Amino acid sequence: MENENALGLGKSNKQKSNGNEIKSMLALKSIFFFSGKMRDGDNEGVDDVATTPPYQPLPFLSPLANSVVSRCCKILQLHIEELQHQFDSDLPDDVKQPLLIYARNFLEFCSFQALQVATTQPDYLSDKDFRRLMFDMMLAWEAPGVGNQEIAASDEREVEDEDSWSLFYSDSTNMAVQVDDKKTVGADSFSRIAPACAIVADIITVHNLFDVLASSSDVLFPATTIRERGEFLTLAKVIKAVQNLSGPQMMSNLSLAEEEIILEVDGTVPTQPVLKHMGISAWPGRLTLTNYALYFESGMGLYDKAVRFDLASDLKQIIKPELTGPLGARLFDKAVMYKSSSMVDPAYFEFPEFKGSSRRDYWLDICLEILHAHKFTRKYNIKEGQQFEALARAVLGIYRYRAVREAFKVSSSNYKTLLCFNLAESLPRGDAILETLSSRLTLMKSAGNHCGLLGSPSARRQVIHPVSRVSLCRLGIISCKEVDIIGEATNLVGDVCVGEVNPLENAVKQSMKNIGRAEAAQATVDQVKVEGIDTNLAVMKELLFPLFESINHLQQLASWKNPWKSILFMVLISYAIIRGWIKYSLPALLVVLAVIMLWHRNVGKGRPLEPLKIIAPPPKNAVEQLLLLQEAISQFEALIQSGNIILLKVRALIFAVLPQATDRTALLLVIMALAFAFVPLKHLILFAFLESFTTNMPLRKISSERGLRRIREWWIRIPAAPVQLMKPDDKKTR
Repeated sequence: MENENALGLGKSNKQKSNGNEIKSMLALKSIFFFSGKMRDGDNEGVDDVATTPPYQPLPFLSPLANSVVSRCCKILQLHIEELQHQFDSDLPDDVKQPLLIYARNFLEFCSFQALQVATTQPDYLSDKDFRRLMFDMMLAWEAPGVGNQEIAASDEREVEDEDSWSLFYSDSTNMAVQVDDKKTVGADSFSRIAPACAIVADIITVHNLFDVLASSSDVLFPATTIRERGEFLTLAKVIKAVQNLSGPQMMSNLSLAEEEIILEVDGTVPTQPVLKHMGISAWPGRLTLTNYALYFESGMGLYDKAVRFDLASDLKQIIKPELTGPLGARLFDKAVMYKSSSMVDPAYFEFPEFKGSSRRDYWLDICLEILHAHKFTRKYNIKEGQQFEALARAVLGIYRYRAVREAFKVSSSNYKTLLCFNLAESLPRGDAILETLSSRLTLMKSAGNHCGLLGSPSARRQVIHPVSRVSLCRLGIISCKEVDIIGEATNLVGDVCVGEVNPLENAVKQSMKNIGRAEAAQATVDQVKVEGIDTNLAVMKELLFPLFESINHLQQLASWKNPWKSILFMVLISYAIIRGWIKYSLPALLVVLAVIMLWHRNVGKGRPLEPLKIIAPPPKNAVEQLLLLQEAISQFEALIQSGNIILLKVRALIFAVLPQATDRTALLLVIMALAFAFVPLKHLILFAFLESFTTNMPLRKISSERGLRRIREWWIRIPAAPVQLMKPDDKKTR
């Protein structure tokens, strides 16, 4: 693709980017151009080759686009004239002008139709021709017309066995176009074609998926072949692994509900156990995640009855990373904490491993995805059928995430999340994405209504099919009791529509505009973080220097060391209070700050901000740092103790532990209440200002000190209310 905005995959004039470009191209290309033996089922349907409609290349399409359209005609068993007639008659004029738009939208029309039929085939994810067809669709989407840079057909085409036959190639020698090694797939074509198959990509996370593929030099693509250690791993294998989880033993132990499916299981291997911590006790077991709950079965090999931790109900659940260790010690950052309002103590699930915490991070992400999906359905009052579709969307995201994780063998923190509900929770304006998704789900009808892809624009906007749930049905993950969901779902396609942009895609783009600024701001935050208590205190002191200076000036005036300045300040403030100007002090301060900010914006425009210069304190070793921390903790503890003593003495006054002091306090409170009720507020403010400001005035300094001494003596004589410390009732059992 020649688009320079292809997120690093487009062609570039810079020499450094050429290497990464070719790596990314080879990654995607080798996914689809799988070299290997034909499967046993590839020869099926050889007798039907004669019934394949003939294809005449269209003059307005590029060679690769004609190749893709021809394969679509074979899949649909239609003549090209019939497809073109459907496109011209069923779609509005705005998707057919000009010629380039016509070519691209016609290609989309044929591609989406073909993908609908192709995804009904059994085990279509394992079909190398299906993968190659999707890749060719992306390449053709970038250069659909004759006016674009075309992909020239090569005489060195991939020649299959003469006896072999494929659903996607009527004549592999004549119709397949060899792609140049320098041809790459861009972000636009990938995000347009991939979401057409719900299991391949989600329109909310498709850009993050593309970034994952583009950033790897390995062959990585969750819907296609993933190369690892010389073997090929596909998402189909992930699906088969999930299907194998639903065995009779698992079903009997867990007692799953009708719509509940198992997503992941861990702890079955003795060398990789899952430990459940409750209090100071810990024991190994098997942890299972479904689309409704977490289950833990204690034991190894033979498991006890499963304990269920609900993710679907509104129980104020909290799932977060946590530290665990033996006998309740907080040593290892490898656990997930689950807490809800129905539990007295939280449960901690530890995932031991020698290096890192990738297991814990993976389980944390997928558990949060299910939890956020249920919170989404409750927040927007999603109905039952629409709720199943939302959960199916989360389930497909977890399958893709699992495939990518197994390919990378690294923590999820190394790339952006591929889980749509987790992503919406973390993105700026992610709530807008969820609102758009909820509005789309409210339009969802049964898959049997034939107006999804071919209808008018208004009809297409009014009917949303349960494509995620149907994908799970076709993959054999869930059983489909409604016959029309599978039997009549011929118009099912992902979150894309010919010639139109999905509202979800617009919401994601609007949210992603703020990501760059947020990441840049976070980078500056990471740069200015310093270590050490004394160093952070020095930074804070320098930042608050203007405030400290203002407080020092006020203290100088209140000390009456310069009587004339103090008298002038007192008269001005008193006059402002009497005239009622004091209420404008806060607005005036805000206006002054705004003027200063605008002045710096206009005067210092384009100039970088000078760094804040701070004199670093002398370096301290580890022991000195610990002593400083201990001193800070001791000071903080003393501050808390003083606060508790004040509260206990107030409690003693309220409950009349010292009757004489209580009488005086009650009388003072009544006088203050009468003053607030009958004296104007500005007079009270003036009295409080004069009383506090003239405390150190030479005329009344001696009397003020005497009065403060009497108040301290009175306060000291007040006893503190008694406190009784009780030992906790430690009855925690297994």
